[in-house]
Amino acid sequence: MQTTTTTEQVLLSLPDVDLGFLRALSKKMGWQMKRQRKSGLEKALDDVKAGRVYEAKSVDDLLDQLNK
Repeated sequence: MQTTTTTEQVLLSLPDVDLGFLRALSKKMGWQMKRQRKSGLEKALDDVKAGRVYEAKSVDDLLDQLNK
């Protein structure tokens, strides 16, 4: 008798502090866990959407902000 197992991909959003628990659980259950990270561009777009942007008044102002 041959058993066929189907798999399904699930996207979860959870706090970083719970990631270790999820890793341990997936290891014990024999699940495969892959983490998809955001690219730098996706992070930058998230910053723009959240209003975390700064417009420099001059080159000196920009350099001052970068050196902080």
